[in-house]
Amino acid sequence: MNPCNFTHTTFILIGLPGLEAAQFWIAFLILSMYVVAVLGNCTVVFIVRTEHSLHTPMYLFLCMLAAIDLALSTVTMPKILALFWFNSQEITFDMCLTQIFFIPALSATESTVLLAMSFDRYMAICQPLRHAAVLTNTVTARIGIVAVVRASLFFLPFPLLIKRLPFCGSNILTHSYCVHQDMMKLACGDTMPNVVYGLAAILLVMGIDAVLISFSYFLIIYTVLQLPSRTERAKAFGTCVSHIGVVLTFYVPLIGLSVVHWFGNSLNPIVHVMMGNVYLLVPPVINPIIYAAKTKKIRSRVLAMFKLTCGKELQIVRSS
Repeated sequence: MNPCNFTHTTFILIGLPGLEAAQFWIAFLILSMYVVAVLGNCTVVFIVRTEHSLHTPMYLFLCMLAAIDLALSTVTMPKILALFWFNSQEITFDMCLTQIFFIPALSATESTVLLAMSFDRYMAICQPLRHAAVLTNTVTARIGIVAVVRASLFFLPFPLLIKRLPFCGSNILTHSYCVHQDMMKLACGDTMPNVVYGLAAILLVMGIDAVLISFSYFLIIYTVLQLPSRTERAKAFGTCVSHIGVVLTFYVPLIGLSVVHWFGNSLNPIVHVMMGNVYLLVPPVINPIIYAAKTKKIRSRVLAMFKLTCGKELQIVRSS
């Protein structure tokens, strides 16, 4: 009997190699980051939804970004916490396939939304008279739908390509969740279709998005530098700072994780785990903080909510 005629029904996730004794306490830090991500992104969604003055493309895109960040971190967080707290290392093959689809698909959706936000900044700065006519709320909603459909079509083959492979050797993964490249390396069969399609999908989605975002900012910088007043230039650049921060927060961990997957076979396993967790946790935590700090309307609305909550609690204390 060919030893490769079967597939493992479960796989083994790893926590933090060499830090097993500290994993229980590190899980509290991870949980704290997740709670901050949930509260921050839910606050952004709530503010944009309830404040009618924020029903503009820029804030609607921001709302989409917050929803994607919530979904991306929630897909893996329960299993990661179970791994760190209860040493629950086993994950079923079907659950792995689910994560292999949703993690890159949600990342691709976020990449498309970031591209749309850069186009919004380009129109606002380079074509201000056409901005309102081109980027209507209806167009914004359609862009959101296209982002989801595009990501789904490109990354649905990931679990299908993995499912066709036999896994007859090791079933130990190098992350705290399932990743396409990670599982592909454990397969016994021909993984060339996985390698080719995986690289093509990343380049055709995130790669093209990154190039177009860079090109849009080249045009923005060129236009801003033509402005006669230093104050006008500073104001124009100021409207882009938060978006640039979010773009870097998304792409830097993504590039780092990709480099580790493709070229980091000789690295300590803890590097793979840490980069994977940074990729999942840091953007959802940082993004709402960046926009709350750099966007006046959101910042003022958050402060108003905070004052209202504190005022009600003070009234309750006085009345009691």
